[in-house]
Amino acid sequence: MTPVDTADNTFATDNHQAGLLIGKYAAARLNGRKATIAMLDLYNDQVVEVDTGRDHGFLDGMGIPNKPGSMNGLEPKTGHYKGGKGGQYQIVCHRPTQGAIDGGRQAMEQCLSANPNINVVYAMNEPAGEGAYAALKAAGKAGKVLLVVIDGSCDGITMVRNGQFDADAVQYPGKMARLGVDAVAKIARGGAPPAKTKGKDFYDTGTALATAKSVPGVPSQTPAQAGKKCWG
Repeated sequence: MTPVDTADNTFATDNHQAGLLIGKYAAARLNGRKATIAMLDLYNDQVVEVDTGRDHGFLDGMGIPNKPGSMNGLEPKTGHYKGGKGGQYQIVCHRPTQGAIDGGRQAMEQCLSANPNINVVYAMNEPAGEGAYAALKAAGKAGKVLLVVIDGSCDGITMVRNGQFDADAVQYPGKMARLGVDAVAKIARGGAPPAKTKGKDFYDTGTALATAKSVPGVPSQTPAQAGKKCWG
């Protein structure tokens, strides 16, 4: 919408926060081991907030320096991550997936070809993560690589329960829609526009981490708990 301030408010999930949660989780699970990372993004030639917000959030959660607001892939490719107990890291690849299963599989295959020792995979959404899991399974690496994703659909939570995903940052599109409709009805009756979340330019509908293997210092839900509010 142009200009942006034409809208009274936006109900949305903080994509950076979603990435931050799975980054913190991955760092804690590593327990000081070297992180050899594959980054499966949406694009590699565009700056789109849902893509860069999640990507940079993951890096922040891992404690890897990056340039917020910039294109993906500009962070140092080797160094020391500060999340969890901290340790050395290497970012093997940034590959576009288009947010699709086929794209995720192809991207993961390319990353494994570049370095078969990858032990952490960031996938920008569940379909990309599902494709990545298929490639890992075909390579005999299923269950041996930390695979973290973002979305929180019911199918995704099932994949967490089954051990295909190690963690999923859960978002709530149904809540976004419900609050938006409620706000329109309230304004139509002469009520005040909804307030934005403090420190943000939108109303944050929340993000939670779902995992079957919790870690100290990173609050999370079990798959059973997350399944009660999943979508799709």
